[in-house]
Amino acid sequence: MSARFEELGWRKTPIGEISLRRRFDSTVRADVYEVKLDDEYLMSSLFTVAERELSRLGLARTPGTDLDVVVGGLGLGYTAREALVDPRIRELTVIEYSDAVIDWHQRDLLPDTVGLAAEDRVELVCADFFAAATGPVGFDPAHPGRRYDAVLLDIDHSPRHVLHGPNAAFYTVEGMRAVANQLVDGGTFAMWSDDVADAEFCSVLEAAFVDVEARRIDFDNPLTRGQAGATIYLATRPDRTPGTSREEAICD
Repeated sequence: MSARFEELGWRKTPIGEISLRRRFDSTVRADVYEVKLDDEYLMSSLFTVAERELSRLGLARTPGTDLDVVVGGLGLGYTAREALVDPRIRELTVIEYSDAVIDWHQRDLLPDTVGLAAEDRVELVCADFFAAATGPVGFDPAHPGRRYDAVLLDIDHSPRHVLHGPNAAFYTVEGMRAVANQLVDGGTFAMWSDDVADAEFCSVLEAAFVDVEARRIDFDNPLTRGQAGATIYLATRPDRTPGTSREEAICD
């Protein structure tokens, strides 16, 4: 059995101190990897179903081959790793705010995602996802205006519970229209939320996208021996070719 607790890394950032720790959990009898921002838990290797479903559901509705995809937030790497299961991925650009998180992956500190940083299809970029998503340059400064087949976002807890105050501006009609402009016609925007489906945010999505859906994801919680849940929002950039009609958006 490994040591019961070890801090693997930490670093001060403009929004707080981010840290990675490993602890042995006697309930599941396994090592658990957790990321904290100051005293707030951001993610845990105990709960990865929704993060992986974000990629699976988002890419399932994304048409085409040779896909160029953006992942907002690296974290423990489960969303990015699941995206690579799709053989259509040509390039996966992962935008991560903290260089410490990128360093953890480059040093392969996380057993479940060892090798992710060295994957040929993966580019890890230290940048502010929200600034890139809403700015004039976009996610690729070397190619301003480049568009992507899908954007998969897992950073804030929910549109109403953000990690950093300025992030809230992204979850507006203006923010959604900006990220839609980063997508090709028919491209997918998918987002993880720790809260139940938010009807107001669905309406915001419907102002910029079509075929909007809020999918409830339930999974086992080994700590409570019950169920936990999250929401995956899914939306499609409409085809703006002249003569096409806008589909009716739905959000259940």
